[in-house]
Amino acid sequence: MYRIALICISICVFMMACRQKPASSSLPYYNDAAFTPLFLSNADSIRTKVTHTIADFSFTDQYGNAFGSKDLKGKIHVANFFFTGCGSICPGMMQKLKSLNDSIGNNLLVQLVSFSVTPWRDSVARLKAYAETNGYTSPRWHLLTGDRGAIYTLARRSYFAEESLGFSKDSTDFLHTEHVLLIDPSLRIRGIYNGTLALDMEQLLSDLKLLQREYAVPKNQ
Repeated sequence: MYRIALICISICVFMMACRQKPASSSLPYYNDAAFTPLFLSNADSIRTKVTHTIADFSFTDQYGNAFGSKDLKGKIHVANFFFTGCGSICPGMMQKLKSLNDSIGNNLLVQLVSFSVTPWRDSVARLKAYAETNGYTSPRWHLLTGDRGAIYTLARRSYFAEESLGFSKDSTDFLHTEHVLLIDPSLRIRGIYNGTLALDMEQLLSDLKLLQREYAVPKNQ
């Protein structure tokens, strides 16, 4: 009798897990700073229910070139926020992004974008020296500097870099976050990860590959 009851309980738990699992194997979409996942597979539902995209922007990379949202449309990108003088979370996060970059291969349809949160210090020359010193020299990795207010607004309002906390802050409050975001070719948020945690970054690589399959982005060029 005990064995039969145990089997029944196991079946119920399994059925509940199946009902809770999204029908689609694709990644969720995120519309807000609470990061409530939307699992959608129908094109009409995606078009009507996914209302948030990364706003237009243009800053300057470590080579002195203009780089922005127009360069990312049609490409997958991974975004984070850092500063060259950071001695706490940034070094570990940037090294993990380097490992991620090394795992991607030569595919330029996947881009890495690191926004400086101290752009008044991180000049083009300083970003270039920082990238060369640390080996962040991939042609797909863009370290960006520009107007502080524009970067902070983009971070908090478009990338939700500090989740809901960002809505209580403005461009005068210092931005420091370990969040790394995965963005699809239509500039929609598809994942958020802790850039200081190895397991999270492994998950990011796995999700990136899933997103490549979803958009039929070739793994190597």
